[in-house]
Amino acid sequence: MRILAASVFLSMMALAASAAAPPARTGAASTPTRVDGDVGSTTAVAGWQIQSSDKAQEGGAEISSAGFSTRGWYPVSGRATVMAGLLENGTYKDVFYSDNLRAVKSPDASGTVFVNPWWYRTEFLLAESAPGRHTLLRTNGMIASADVWVNGHLVVDHATLAGAYPVHELDVTTWVHAGSNILALRVHPDDPRRSLSIGWVDWNPTPPDNNMGPWRGVDIVQTGPIQLRFAHVTPTLSLPGLAHAALTVKVEARNLDAEAHEATITGAVAGVSLRRTIHLAAGETQTVSFTPKTDPGLDLSYPNVWWPAGMGGQPLYALQLAATVDGATSDKAAATFGIRSVSSTLTRQGYRQFFVNGKPVLIRGAGWAPDMFLRDDPARMEAEFSYVRNLGLNTIRSEGKLENARFYELADRDGIMILAGWECCDKWESAAKTGGAPWDAADMKVAQASMASEARLLRNHPSVIGFLIGSDNPPPPPIAKMYVDTLHAEDWAMPIIAVATDQGTAETGLSGMKMTGPYAWVPPSYWYADQLGGAFGFNSETSAGADIPRLEDLTRMLSPLELETLWRHPQLRQFHAAADWSTFASIEPFDTALAKRYGAPKSLADYVAKAQLENYDNVRAQFEAYNAHRDAANPSTGVIYWMLNNAWPSLHWHLYGYYMNPAGAYFGAKKANEPVHIQYSYDTRDVVLVNQTLTDEHGLQARLRVRNLDGSVRHERRVQNIDLPGNGTRQVATLPAPAGLSPTYFIELELATADGRPISRNVYWLPTQPDQLDWAHSNWYLTPVTRYADLTALQSLPAATSEVRATMQHSGAEDVVTVTLAVPASSHAVALFQHVSIKRSADNEPVLPILWSDNGVTLWPGESITLTARYAGQGTAAPVVEVSGWNVPARRFPVARRNASQEHSH
Repeated sequence: MRILAASVFLSMMALAASAAAPPARTGAASTPTRVDGDVGSTTAVAGWQIQSSDKAQEGGAEISSAGFSTRGWYPVSGRATVMAGLLENGTYKDVFYSDNLRAVKSPDASGTVFVNPWWYRTEFLLAESAPGRHTLLRTNGMIASADVWVNGHLVVDHATLAGAYPVHELDVTTWVHAGSNILALRVHPDDPRRSLSIGWVDWNPTPPDNNMGPWRGVDIVQTGPIQLRFAHVTPTLSLPGLAHAALTVKVEARNLDAEAHEATITGAVAGVSLRRTIHLAAGETQTVSFTPKTDPGLDLSYPNVWWPAGMGGQPLYALQLAATVDGATSDKAAATFGIRSVSSTLTRQGYRQFFVNGKPVLIRGAGWAPDMFLRDDPARMEAEFSYVRNLGLNTIRSEGKLENARFYELADRDGIMILAGWECCDKWESAAKTGGAPWDAADMKVAQASMASEARLLRNHPSVIGFLIGSDNPPPPPIAKMYVDTLHAEDWAMPIIAVATDQGTAETGLSGMKMTGPYAWVPPSYWYADQLGGAFGFNSETSAGADIPRLEDLTRMLSPLELETLWRHPQLRQFHAAADWSTFASIEPFDTALAKRYGAPKSLADYVAKAQLENYDNVRAQFEAYNAHRDAANPSTGVIYWMLNNAWPSLHWHLYGYYMNPAGAYFGAKKANEPVHIQYSYDTRDVVLVNQTLTDEHGLQARLRVRNLDGSVRHERRVQNIDLPGNGTRQVATLPAPAGLSPTYFIELELATADGRPISRNVYWLPTQPDQLDWAHSNWYLTPVTRYADLTALQSLPAATSEVRATMQHSGAEDVVTVTLAVPASSHAVALFQHVSIKRSADNEPVLPILWSDNGVTLWPGESITLTARYAGQGTAAPVVEVSGWNVPARRFPVARRNASQEHSH
């Protein structure tokens, strides 16, 4: 388990403290951005002042001039959209609580605040520069478009600077000077149905401003006459031995002057020195290449190879380049990259199979969502990647909403593969839909610039394993050709996939993916079927829909009336389930199944407890089914859980909620994705071992038990001396269906090393009356159930006794809490699904984010288990541990210091 840096946890504590707390502003526009004076430097604009053009009605020449009064403008951070900026200023309160977002109107009640342009204005300071120095503005994406003014001069208008993803570099040397300079952007409003920006479909309500603004920020670049851009390294790794890697290094050299220059490009990569002298005519651009043919040292022997998480390490290499003109440094460029091979083929059944470094990889991933207002929060992103690692996932899919460089740097570091691609359902796919308006020349220009910019951002990152040029629909032929040609022109070396559905294009061939859903509730047994979303092939987005947060999160996001509706009136729509118009605004399929399978909820707390059990069971089954079938005749090759996270607090589609409080879905996924794992198959009753690592395991031993509701053992078996290949599975037993089983019964599986060290433990609660599915009446989002499993007998379990011992020690800037749960032999029943949380003793608030070794554990009388939790150090005050369970009353326990003479015991 990766340990989060303490600074990450400390930063996240503030976020966890308030339901709607935005990230702290990273800079105030009243403080000018001081530009680094060195050539090769890039300085991000630290902050802006913003105002609606309804109020600021002056022209760009006046607004971008020194001395213009910005009294009454809003100071915002450098990457703030309009709505994010207003939230930073406290204009709207608690927009994530209940349906408060509906009430967001213009600050002055005019109602036009988000339909007219907004001004962004900032001041930046330049030092005196030598002759030949150039100052560039780099815009990293604009929603939807902007006119750019510098010191009273119009640099470019919004017809040229448009689109969420194109990176534009504007040479403003003519209009800037030493000292204070003014930059102003007139940002035009967005409609994702009409512009190539960002839309949210049914994930959540539409942001009131449609995310208008410089969402990826603006940089000020300093360079000499010859600029270096787009440095990248393409490794070619020898297979299967991985003994050699040929590196191709490229960089674009651009002459910004009106006269010719001779430039010398020097640098180093992987210990190899590089040097090349070129001649550039006025305004000329050249691509400078270094290959093993020109520089034999670029053929590396025994390189350090990058692997996905769980399969090996994640070593990275650095490239450094510089250009000199007339003996003076003109510009610098750098890149970080990894050496690995990624490819994909179609299975015999036509499904996509990925290979990394020649090894087949089962893609176990989930769909990414940024913050709904696109707020930039590095600490949160860091914490989310640590959750992904803790969950045992190896992949994130981005359906649009593509992130900045930091996202991919974290993925490189953590070994998380990235499947990037364009989004569905708005302007990006309007030309692909029947009756959709075709794109015009301006749209094609923005799309091409978007593809080129994203390719340059992604291609150095070993974590990136492919790009989907379509989501729900493949692009029409001219657009598909443009995308593929653009990717090839940018030296894209990874798979290019047509679409996330089972379609294709002439340029890419068939996608090898299915998008069959479901997106709403289905029973755990669904995943083992050989139909629709069952575990075969590559399912690009799928889950059983609703994921109910823990009670403390629900009370932060829902009003008392909404909470009452949640468990009493499931047919009614919930604002926090999905967009108002969406099918998923009602979670009735989930609530109906919950009541039928576990018994009608008696209270909100009872509803939440049953939901945690249901979410755990279903999410575990989804990933386990794909695990079990990876070596089947019709193999599973990939599954993307829909989704990983949410853009705002939601009742739908997440493995962890917006407040990052791990709940049932989280721990179900974590259990299924253990590196070496023991699991039960709903379809065949087989016990299967899964090895997600590349290391062969030998001499393993398994213990299998079938228990009645009263804990009595109806079947027990031990299997010894098991060999388990790396990157594979093995069936070790088939469990019988013993006579005399109670209507609800348990299966307890344990896996250990030859010397008895525990590796994996897994407990199932199962019905003798299984769910029955009506496959013939399936639709795109669910398969109806004609008979529900009966698990209501769980309600009859007597209260169980659980003993708790908790200790804590400091490990650097972290606190590590060890919790031992034990059920005494005298207990009257199994302690089902015990959940442990760490609370601050001062206010009883959960300590978040937090990384658990395991949670949601079930123990029988005489059994015990030890769990660990890691989080940012909380100072001198010791926390408390809260333990609760299905039939275990909630209790709180103090935590003893590990270095104390005695540990607390209860």
